[in-house]
Amino acid sequence: MLDKIGIAKRIAQEVKDGYYVNLGIGIPTLVANYVRADIEVEFQSENGVLGMGPFPFEGEEDADVINAGKQTITTLPGASFFDSATSFAMIRGQHVDLTILGAMEVAENGDIANWKIPGKMVKGMGGAMDLVASAQNIIVAMMHTNKAGDSKLLKRCSLPLTGVGCVKKIVTNLAVLEVTKEGFKLLARAPGISVEDIIKATEGHLIIEGEIPQMKL
Repeated sequence: MLDKIGIAKRIAQEVKDGYYVNLGIGIPTLVANYVRADIEVEFQSENGVLGMGPFPFEGEEDADVINAGKQTITTLPGASFFDSATSFAMIRGQHVDLTILGAMEVAENGDIANWKIPGKMVKGMGGAMDLVASAQNIIVAMMHTNKAGDSKLLKRCSLPLTGVGCVKKIVTNLAVLEVTKEGFKLLARAPGISVEDIIKATEGHLIIEGEIPQMKL
């Protein structure tokens, strides 16, 4: 199965030349490290940065240059910094081509829950609700199951929703799946993972058509 870096590498393949991309907290922040060198991509962070680069090497961090998750980042030539009002005008105005988010749960109809676990202290919603309401293309990076081994790809989300029917694709440690009107369509499986493994780990309706290839990283 994939680790977090493997998930980020696979999602990086979805990033196209000329895209403006917002990276959520967690696994999505790693995607910037693995985008092809022959394409130009603008990474946006809702705290007011456009033109993020890879994470800095140890000893080269600047504590004043951070992403929305408060991680130190690098910026590329031509990068710009602006206030939250401008940042969310960009998001709400649908000027972001691709949003990559983490999730606690995703439902087979594309609902996403990623901001609150009742009874537990979490960081809060951040910009996720604006992003899922405005983005045309949302990819989720997540583990297929929780620590107890229960599926996080469900018939219906049990946690408070962040967005309704908005997720287009999911990349987990086990598989790549597309969200369709009929449910989760299995597109590829992780190295060393069988279709049967994915069936067992998926509560929501899983669509399997033909031979499922192993994903390439």
